[in-house]
Formats: sequence, structure tokens, C-alpha cells
Amino acid sequence: MRVGVTKETAAGETRVALVPEIVRKLTAKGFEVVVQSGAGEGSMLSDALYEDAGATISDDVWSADVVVKVAAPSDDEIAKLGKSTVLIGFLGPLSSPKTTQALADAGATAFAMEAIPRISRAQSMDALSSQSNVAGYKSVLVATNHLGRFLPMMMTAAGTVPPAKVLVLGAGVAGLQAIATARRLGAQVTGYDVRAAVAEQVRSLGATFLELEGTGPTRPAEAEGGYARELTEDEKKAQQQELADKIATFDVVITTALVPGRPAPRLVSAESVEKMKAGSVIVDLAGETGGNCELTEPGETVVKHDVTIVSPLNLPASMAEHSSALYSRNVQSLLELLVGEDGRIDLNFDDEIIAGACITRDGEVVHAGAKKTLQAAAPAPAAAAREEE
Repeated sequence: MRVGVTKETAAGETRVALVPEIVRKLTAKGFEVVVQSGAGEGSMLSDALYEDAGATISDDVWSADVVVKVAAPSDDEIAKLGKSTVLIGFLGPLSSPKTTQALADAGATAFAMEAIPRISRAQSMDALSSQSNVAGYKSVLVATNHLGRFLPMMMTAAGTVPPAKVLVLGAGVAGLQAIATARRLGAQVTGYDVRAAVAEQVRSLGATFLELEGTGPTRPAEAEGGYARELTEDEKKAQQQELADKIATFDVVITTALVPGRPAPRLVSAESVEKMKAGSVIVDLAGETGGNCELTEPGETVVKHDVTIVSPLNLPASMAEHSSALYSRNVQSLLELLVGEDGRIDLNFDDEIIAGACITRDGEVVHAGAKKTLQAAAPAPAAAAREEE
């Protein structure tokens, strides 16, 4: 199997799909790896390191049997894909219908890393989790950088400074890592999630679990795959009202709540921000889908009511070395699943992982969630008729 590693072209994307360590492991197993010149520059990985690992440096990566990427391909890149090409990357099946349709039109067989089923056998391929770990860790460092006070308790000759109070909203992979990191730095940490199963996980990290009457262990909101479901309007109102009063008592609020294929749930209202004390910090990790805070400006750092609101986009790219290393291991595991005993591509669509991660095949969109997103994005018949006129 010939694997092509492209240089990422998306703005701000510094990661690379395969690092030399994994290239060496793949070539030892009979894979042929072609790396586009400069592909690893953003992760401080030179072409020479790839060559030492057994890769060939060439710009002819798009003719490979399998092309591996991090970010979704551009229109120009999709045009380079052949009908027999397999593409692997973060392809946004629930958020980028245009890309999905273009991949189907190109005839490529595309596997979205974010569509890997969350089952035990696929844990080594779970790129969403590996990158969320990075984002959760870095979110605490971002908050600390903007907070004008200590995170841990400090006992000095001039007196004792109490620890900062940190609230993490959303206790998925990113949230739990943020909780663990804030605890390691000495903060007094509280976690919150609408899913019943995570309360014990939050407590196991030494944090307090925030109990609300409207949601939580007594009224779970868990969907398939361990994700949170979208709350009803009544639940949203009850949640926001309770949170508004609680949030005001914290120095740092880190929000990580996401619902797959939906805009990010609004957890922090403008009223909540206004109640927070001056100098507090909100780090909103859900900016790419609209943000968990009503006053978030995705990709920007703003000050509202003397509260700093930071909404970094693609936070894992700010730690490209380790983000790339983790993602590369995820890709390696998937590649090894796609190869047969003879070393050639063997796409067994009876396999739950292969079938679940595939979004386009033989010119068609085959992923159920991607199909729904395409249908939702399609213009209504009347609107389409007006456009034709």
C-alpha cells in the first residue's frame, strides 16, 4: 500500500498526519510512504527526518493509494483525488456538506476520523479523543495566561492567597483533561455535565461535581455513543437560570460542551457574564460551532463586563508536536485495519469500524449523519426554482 502524506494548506493548521516515528513503523510493515516536501514543518519535523524513517519526499502524494490528512481538503485538493483513491482525515461529515458532496462527486472513498465508532476495538483510532485531550490541557494554560492571579493557594510571608476557583462545563474528554490539569496546577475545581455517567469521573479527579436541579445525575441527558443529547427548551432555560447564579462565584470558567451535528449549547448567558467578578476569565472551546457563551466571538479574545472571554479555534494546532504524534498513531491504527494480508487495500465494509467511518464511496454519500446534513443544507424546492429563474 502506498500512503501519501500531504502538507496541510488550511489556515493555521500546523499538524501533520504522520510523524517520522510512525512512518518508520509503517515502512517496517511493508507500507510505502510518500511525504510532500515541508509537510512536517509546522510540527518541527524536517524532510530529512522523514527520509531517515524510510519515507520518500515528493510532491506526488495525491496519486498514492491512500492519502492521509489532518484538516479537510480544499476544492483544489479534492480535484487531485482519483476514483480509486482512499482519503483519511477530519472531513466534517456533520458540518461541511459541501466538502462531503465534492468528495462523493470525485468518486473517492473517504474516511472521516471524527466518524470512527466509539467502541472498545476502535479506541486506538479515536482521533477526536486524542485531540480533545490536547485542547483540554491547553485550555487551562490559556485561562491561566489571562487570569491576573495565582491558580494554586500560595502561602507567603506576606500572607496566604486562596486558590482560584475553576468551573469546567462539559465533562467529555476535553473537559476531564481540563479538570485534571487545573487540579494539578492547584486550583479548586468544579465540573458540570448533563450526563449522569460522568459525575463519578469528575469526582475521581479530585473535583467537585456541580449539581443542578434541572439536569445532571437525577435527570440524565445522554445520547448514543456517550455524547450529550440536545436539551429541550424548558431544560435549557432551567439550566441557564441555575448556572447564572453559580458561575458568578468562579474565577475561571472553561466550556467544552458539544452536541454532534448541532450548534454548541448556550450554557453561559450574557447575564451570567455580567454577574462574574471583574478579572474573571472564560475559555470557550466550542467556538467553532458557535460557542457555549452568549458573548463569545469565535477565534477572538474580548473583554465584556470586565470579563475576558477567549475562544481559540483549533487549539490542538497550537501544540503541533504532540497533537501530530497522537493523531499519527490514530491514523496508523486505521491504516493497518485497511490493509489485507497481501499488503494491499482490503476495504471490508462488513467491519463496523470501516463502515462507520466511511462517508463517501462509489460516488455516493454513505454515512447516515452526512446524508442528513446534506439534506438539511439543500435549498427548498421553491427556493431552488427561484434560483433557476
